[in-house]
Amino acid sequence: MERQQKKIILDDLKKKMVFVTGPRQVGKTWLARDIARSFSRGVYLNYDSVGDRDIIHSEAWLGDTELLILDELHKMDGWKNYLKGVYDTRPDAMMILVTGSARLEAFRQSGDSLAGRFFRHRLLPFSPAETAHVGESADMERFLTRGGFPEPFLAADDTDADRWRMQYVDGLIRTDILDFEKIHDFKAIQLILELLRSRTGTPVSYRSLAEDAGVAPNTVKKYIQILESLFVVFRVTPYAKNIARSIVKTPKIYFYDTGLVKGDDGARLENTVALCLLKHVCGQIDLQGKAAALHYVRTKDGAEVDFCLTRDNQPERLIEVKRADENPGRALMNFSRRYNIPGIQVVLHLKRERKNQGIEVRRAGDYLTSLMI
Repeated sequence: MERQQKKIILDDLKKKMVFVTGPRQVGKTWLARDIARSFSRGVYLNYDSVGDRDIIHSEAWLGDTELLILDELHKMDGWKNYLKGVYDTRPDAMMILVTGSARLEAFRQSGDSLAGRFFRHRLLPFSPAETAHVGESADMERFLTRGGFPEPFLAADDTDADRWRMQYVDGLIRTDILDFEKIHDFKAIQLILELLRSRTGTPVSYRSLAEDAGVAPNTVKKYIQILESLFVVFRVTPYAKNIARSIVKTPKIYFYDTGLVKGDDGARLENTVALCLLKHVCGQIDLQGKAAALHYVRTKDGAEVDFCLTRDNQPERLIEVKRADENPGRALMNFSRRYNIPGIQVVLHLKRERKNQGIEVRRAGDYLTSLMI
């Protein structure tokens, strides 16, 4: 299935280097090879390959190369300076595409001489908006049970999807985490991952997790940061500005792979909506240069709205997620009225979309399909 970002990446390659980042097995290499087919003289080099590594070190590609794809380059010592040199001395007609996951994304935040030389594209799992955009149909049940990673999403049956997921998690724990940081207590980080799977969408208590896992709270925080860096989980932080008493600072944790969530349809639906909203926000940032963000709202007295989309740190939309309840929640209505912020209640099982007391009540599938990406 063609990825929605392909055409935009092809346009961006004419202007600068393009970095494609995202979770492992989300389709970065497949997308890079698919893009390469648009060129008659494209070169794909993977730093994990011994033969390709020699070509990379010696810069031995042909001078008339139209597209140079460098995969896993961040595993090379001094790769940033190397890439700067390649880019600054390349023939005018040569385009460069760089793909990678955790380390490449972490580099973006570090500041470097490559600033101004690249566009970033975050490739995230399939969403209803993306499948609709490329002319593919998929019902919400598939997203809720299998998640949006290409292999389980497109698998012949749920058994194959489950087998993929077991190997995926094992590879994350035993390979990616060790490569990212020298951690040898696999059991502790695996236990924390398991605990998070059953606490999706709830404010995270590092102390509670630490007690359950038998480690220090700071260790829990560190392990969650590693899982976040590896695109296993992502945080949704509370929004406080301009909303009275919304000062609870604890983040909520969601998974890039909805199939990892342990819970009922409601928990998986909330995770799916969170991921789709995150993807929508990433699209606004990466493709449009907008200062967008995803938050939630919760006051000290417990009033909460699941999600708040912001632009330039100003709330644009409040979103509540329900499995079947079509009556807008009190917190959603109160915040929407008091601060004049449009509100939407997203419902999985809904017969008819309508406006109820100023709140849009939308079918989950229809609303998620309407997002940017």
